[in-house]
Amino acid sequence: MLIIGIEGKQLAGHESARLLAPEVSGAILFTRNYQDRAQLARLVGSIRDLRGDGFMVCVDHEGGPVQRFRNGFTRLPPLARIGELYRRDHKAGIAMAETHAIVMASEVRACDIDISFAPVVDLARGNRVIGERAFDPDPEVVAELASAYVRGMRLAGMAATIKHFPGHGSIPEDTHLEAAIDPRALDEIRASDLVPFIEGIATGAEAVMVAHVTYPAVDPLAAGYSKVWIDGVLRRELGFRGVVFSDDVGMAAAESAGGIGARVTAHLDAGCDLVLVCAPAMVDAAIEAVRGREPCAKAKVLLMCGSVAAGWDALMDDPQHARHVAELRTLSAAEAADA
Repeated sequence: MLIIGIEGKQLAGHESARLLAPEVSGAILFTRNYQDRAQLARLVGSIRDLRGDGFMVCVDHEGGPVQRFRNGFTRLPPLARIGELYRRDHKAGIAMAETHAIVMASEVRACDIDISFAPVVDLARGNRVIGERAFDPDPEVVAELASAYVRGMRLAGMAATIKHFPGHGSIPEDTHLEAAIDPRALDEIRASDLVPFIEGIATGAEAVMVAHVTYPAVDPLAAGYSKVWIDGVLRRELGFRGVVFSDDVGMAAAESAGGIGARVTAHLDAGCDLVLVCAPAMVDAAIEAVRGREPCAKAKVLLMCGSVAAGWDALMDDPQHARHVAELRTLSAAEAADA
């Protein structure tokens, strides 16, 4: 039920015990865990040696400002560049969204990492942390591009996670640093921010990540702690049957529930299946808080584990991958020319 962060570029001795805890369903990697592909292979291999293939290894590898592995990987432009292309040429934008997803997911999967938490389907309406991570301000445009992105990820053997439900893009606050309040009524959110989530679910996205944003006109609790949002809107109204992830419990906006144990418990009680505990210093408290609790259903964990993928050398020998990378570089070249 927990996805935990690790400290460095190899497992410390005490981290093996954490990863072996039955309450832990996966690990999430960051830039602090990456030097090069050879080191990454050793790190992922050591995790697999402990827990096997039915254990999730995750990363945030969206492109743009959020790309954890850079040296040795294709540089991924931010999703905003795809939205700009779509505005000039709808068909080219949709094709590029799929291409971006295929390149991202196939390279991550070639390193035996199951999922990258992508795509962002928030609206590009001025939020400080979302910024160019979002495709566009228009919900219909985001919905169409998100659908193409989900298709591309699935073609590359990776489950898709649409985020940050029910929409993080329409307020300015950065939830990593501060509380975030969205005062709008549910009907207004339904008509805008929820539109890409509805399309992403219809396309087959396997997971949804819930925001640490509070929508007091709907529920006084932040969305990740809210049965109204998770059980009522996401599960019942939108019919979502997949995996619900929390956002990182270490973010400032998550503090409304109390200490680390209280935050983890509140997420699970509200209906989250898997809770992200990204800061290693918080992991022991999180495990202790849920010790003995019913673990996440194995079927849900397996749903997020990647399908069989080619290794890195085989991927680099694939002419189709080379073609996709070349197409993606045309978008990067256009971005450089405009800079």
